[in-house]
Amino acid sequence: MYTTKFVESLMQFGLTRQESLVYQCLITEGTISGYEVAKQLGISRSNAYNSLASLAEKGGAYTVEEGSTKKYVPVELREFTRNHIREIEDARMWLISHMPEQKEVSEGYITIEGENNILNKLKNLLKSTKEHAYLSCTRSYLLYFVRELRELSEQGKKVVILTDQAVSVEDFKVYFSEDRGTSIGLIIDSQYAITGEYGEGSQNTCLYSGQKVFVELFKNALGNEIKLLSLNEESY
Repeated sequence: MYTTKFVESLMQFGLTRQESLVYQCLITEGTISGYEVAKQLGISRSNAYNSLASLAEKGGAYTVEEGSTKKYVPVELREFTRNHIREIEDARMWLISHMPEQKEVSEGYITIEGENNILNKLKNLLKSTKEHAYLSCTRSYLLYFVRELRELSEQGKKVVILTDQAVSVEDFKVYFSEDRGTSIGLIIDSQYAITGEYGEGSQNTCLYSGQKVFVELFKNALGNEIKLLSLNEESY
């Protein structure tokens, strides 16, 4: 009943694991007391009441009085998540308008580790595309970029995709090759490139740079692969 994915997603909204479990319990049961939460989750009453109080402070629950018993009801999930996002956005805008003067950094070759960090960098690069993008990865990983690719399509940007299985992507040129494994590569506007591996643990490592030599080398490698794939298509 209490799914790991649901709980982990709730934790992205400022809740601890136990608070997330309690919130999910509230959603499932509706109006409930600390005693009932403790019984449902198999935790101590003190932990249940502390988590409920903390959850209420964080905007995830309201209290109701039923006689001498204090009970809790969940704040509707859409409302709770929307409130958190709005608060984060307000904080983001304040930080941007009040940040100290930033020293210009000369970008060299940057190593990015961790699947989430790599995924976020790739999505941000796709969103920054001005004219064209070249994306190389397996089809299963390509599905992570559906939203960004759809936006590029709507904006009329040129996108070339190298992948290993059929995909339904309109307006983009797609080349099919052998299994690409865990390799990933992206070039944006011939100015920035990222390439490397994604997988478990230390396999999640990519190299990113805006250095012209690096971008040109990677661009030429992809270009040669595209030419070879094009010749193979013509031979059939």
